Amino acid sequence: MQFRTIIKILGQLVAMFSITMIPPALVSLIYKDGGGVPFVLAFVFSLVIGLIAYYPNRHQNGDLKAREGFLIVVLFWLVLGAFASLPLIFLDTPKLSLADAIFESFSGLTTTGATVLTGIEFLPKAVLFYRQQLQWLGGMGIIVLAVAVLPMLGVGGMQLYRAETPGPVKDSKMTPRIADTAKHLWYIYVSLTIACSTAYWAAGMDWFDAICHAFSTIAIGGFSTYDASMGYFNSPLINFICVFFLIIAAINFSLHYAAVASRNLKVYLRDPEFKVFLGIQAALILLCFSVLSSEGVYETGDQTLDQAMFQAVSMSTTAGFATDNFSAWPLFLPILLIFSSFIGGCAGSTGGGMKVVRVFLLYLQGIRELNRLVHPRAIYSIKLGRKALPDKVIEAVWGFFSAYALVFVIIMLMLMGTGLDNITAFSATAACLNNLGPGLGDVAAHYGDITDGAKWILTLAMVFGRLEIFTLLVLFTPTFWRG
Repeated sequence: MQFRTIIKILGQLVAMFSITMIPPALVSLIYKDGGGVPFVLAFVFSLVIGLIAYYPNRHQNGDLKAREGFLIVVLFWLVLGAFASLPLIFLDTPKLSLADAIFESFSGLTTTGATVLTGIEFLPKAVLFYRQQLQWLGGMGIIVLAVAVLPMLGVGGMQLYRAETPGPVKDSKMTPRIADTAKHLWYIYVSLTIACSTAYWAAGMDWFDAICHAFSTIAIGGFSTYDASMGYFNSPLINFICVFFLIIAAINFSLHYAAVASRNLKVYLRDPEFKVFLGIQAALILLCFSVLSSEGVYETGDQTLDQAMFQAVSMSTTAGFATDNFSAWPLFLPILLIFSSFIGGCAGSTGGGMKVVRVFLLYLQGIRELNRLVHPRAIYSIKLGRKALPDKVIEAVWGFFSAYALVFVIIMLMLMGTGLDNITAFSATAACLNNLGPGLGDVAAHYGDITDGAKWILTLAMVFGRLEIFTLLVLFTPTFWRG
């Protein structure tokens, strides 16, 4: 294991990450809110620690193998999440405990959107901007991780299967080198953010709110600058813009690249995962609209459609924005929306959950097993589009699903051990493991009232969900450290 090379790389990352403390400090100067000092302190501290880790190891250039790759990816999130908490620890108002600061920073960086804060609109502008910026940076990190890095390690959603379609199914990267891949992804990501913030501004937000909410929308994060989230603006137009960009951000970014490069929108229609994703969104919106209409929850049909569409897309893409208290909706809708987050967005998107392609392959495998019961001697293949998938791909999906279920059960039982009731423990686990944010019960509004022990457990759940289980789970195997 090339430990000194790993330390050098982490030192570089921390030193680079320290630069992200500067924009919030500048925001504090612009708005004169007095909240800039913690960010200056965090900048200096992070820069110094990063250089201390980098400088003695600067000449270490050992070849990194898959094992080092796994460790670097996990440490990337853990180390940056820890350093991201520094400004929150240094804050005088609000005064956060270590558990609260870590929870909030990891929630931002993993684009979960769960918060321990209340009275958000009264916080310094620097803090508000920093929370949104964390989600935006985390979202970009997820894209590069999923599209460029994890395929090299043989894990994640991007190399589950091989087929002649763009997106998560390609054996090779979009461009020959990771640097080129990351650069093209940045162009798309930044362009979508600019378009989203401009649309929000045109719909009535001021520039500060427009930029902040564009950050968390494109990252499918869910943080807002108000306690009432998107409901603060009370605008169907803003809600529609949010839904539109959430759907775009939940689509595989490789598809966006392929569409831009070929200048052909038919690329989307040829992708099976995209079609299944849109079908799920349409079904959820229709079901929510039908139940809300029959129960007479809202006064008009337009309002019902607005609320049904917004909450269905926000929850199922794992954004977690809110315009109303969905946990008070009638019948099975709250549980349905929590369960929809298990599916999440497409592979290679900023969405959380198990990813649409995995759930679709599990469905196809279920159909194949039923057919085998009827015709035991027949040979059935699973096809994605026109490409038959090898059985090892299906085995990998089942392996992921098994690990996901096991981690979910263990985390939920641990939360119940801290004193949380069944509904709160279940929904909190689902919300953090799927990087969703809002839950039910005691965590429907925020996570500030649960114990510190529960917060640490849920922070681990966020990392598990963001790293797609296996990337983190492999570190707990003796084989990894013996190899």
